[in-house]
Amino acid sequence: MSLQDAPLAGVFPPGNEEGWRKIVDRALKGASFDRLISKTYDGVEISPLYPRATAPGPRALRAAAGRWSILARVDVSGPDAANALALGDLEGGADGLHIVFAGAQGAYGTGLADDGEEALAHVFDKIRFDYGIPALVEFSPAAPKAADTLLRILDRAHIEPSITRLSFGLDPLGAKALHGFSPAPWGEESKSFAARAKSLAAAGYRFGTVAADARVIHAAGGTEAQELGFALAAALAYLRALEAGGVALDEARALLAFRLAADADEFVTIAKFRALRRLFARMEEACGLAPAPIFVHAETAWRMMTRRDPWTNLLRATLASFGAAVGGADAVTVLPFTQALGAPDDFARRLARDTQLVLQDESHIYAVDDPASGSGGMEALTEALCERGWAEFQSLEAEGGLAAALEKGSFQGRIAEVAGKRAQNVARSRDKITGSNAFPDIGEAPVATLAPFDGSLAEAPAPAGALKSPPLRPRRLAEPFETLRDRSDVAAAKGARPRIFLANLGAVAVFTARANFAKNFFEAGGIEAVFGEEGADVAAAFRASGAKLACICSSDAIYAEKAVEAARDLTAAGARVYLAGRPGELEAALRAAGVAEFIYAGGDMFDTLQRAFEEAG
Repeated sequence: MSLQDAPLAGVFPPGNEEGWRKIVDRALKGASFDRLISKTYDGVEISPLYPRATAPGPRALRAAAGRWSILARVDVSGPDAANALALGDLEGGADGLHIVFAGAQGAYGTGLADDGEEALAHVFDKIRFDYGIPALVEFSPAAPKAADTLLRILDRAHIEPSITRLSFGLDPLGAKALHGFSPAPWGEESKSFAARAKSLAAAGYRFGTVAADARVIHAAGGTEAQELGFALAAALAYLRALEAGGVALDEARALLAFRLAADADEFVTIAKFRALRRLFARMEEACGLAPAPIFVHAETAWRMMTRRDPWTNLLRATLASFGAAVGGADAVTVLPFTQALGAPDDFARRLARDTQLVLQDESHIYAVDDPASGSGGMEALTEALCERGWAEFQSLEAEGGLAAALEKGSFQGRIAEVAGKRAQNVARSRDKITGSNAFPDIGEAPVATLAPFDGSLAEAPAPAGALKSPPLRPRRLAEPFETLRDRSDVAAAKGARPRIFLANLGAVAVFTARANFAKNFFEAGGIEAVFGEEGADVAAAFRASGAKLACICSSDAIYAEKAVEAARDLTAAGARVYLAGRPGELEAALRAAGVAEFIYAGGDMFDTLQRAFEEAG
């Protein structure tokens, strides 16, 4: 008899799905069980309960058992400041560095802007690459001399390459996807790529010489399957190029590393990282190779970051880094919580390090390899992502490979379709972003950064004669709401924000729920909510508020008694009138009384706020 089958301490009877479903059906009160089943953007169903996995798939194990590497970004444009911050990060608990040049995939408003020898010598002064610290480099077309410059610096320091863990992360297809150009057709570019990778490996730089980096898919709004398919297709393209360049396939495989985004949906993140290892093992077997552990680098996702209420980024980053670590990432970079505002200072960088240090040194989540193994839900989700990721990979191969698909723009079109659905769900607050379209803090205090966000650092100019294709532009989901909040701040600096008067009808206990909903709704767009008092004359209170908009808030029962009269009074007082909730049978009467719009969960929140902002201005 197993523990699951035995009564708990003789008090509780053993549980089973049938008994659980009876309790759930009572709670649903006749509603469909399907409302408890969610779906990812890949169409993967996630049920509330799963049986234990009877035949778990292959374990998702790190290349080296135990702790993952905590990486700190080196991305400040000033060489001396970048050096000081990097040394501080290493002294403060980081295991290694994530070096980002301007124009790279990870150049989110920051990046090393100078690839000259003097500048980089300052950046890496006193950093002991010979101690074997992991140092993952993101190059870009905007820093063409960076790799050679770094090689000269290391050679001048008499550092033996084989004792370093410096990853050059060559990734021309990732750069092509991001910027929408390549210097030559892939048939030609693949030869120079292979020659470059081969020469680095021959010199002793074999750790992560080549990177299949799929973060751009996530940042552009793509799905987990699209991210996985891109990573596999890039990896296969690089293996083919290296083999054609004279590198044995087994040796080429050893030069390859992967990089994925880790999102705040921790279950999907865990499954995605586990799926990558299984899928690449399947590819290795198809290539006649015995599967070997791969090096996987995770970075917390750019698209989930917010400029508004940036402290909530700490929560998202914790969930994301937890998911990446449990999913088996070998190294993790946490974006500092102020990354979307500008260059993070010491405090923001320390919190980024400490997020991982707490997970490692206090929670010890590294102590169990692949802790999700055997979980019914996690195994089902992992296998579903494997199935869909492999299908996406096959689609890219059917188009002639990743380079050909990017040149045609078909893959970008599929990502744009999903990104549009995401944007719509954010606009309707179905996908909630705390601090942006949910629970906004309209009076938030500013947060310090070393320098303001510089979008130009993410750009790279196309050389003359470059082969162009549609670029995949990184976008944060919160940006539309942040645009309205920015306009509100400008108005506040000139005197006052746009306002809406909440005409609360009935007792406090009756109107509070919808009044709070209305406050959160309008303040997400930068429109300050002014509460009406219980029992006050709504028309007089509206005139005294200085607002141009009014929103009636109460229960359905009170609406039936008082909403029409209140709407007439507010309209007569000059208000554009909203009502919180669905109108039902009262809609015609309420509209006749002057109610212009109804706000409720599931409506197009952003579209309503755009129009309300214009009316309130």
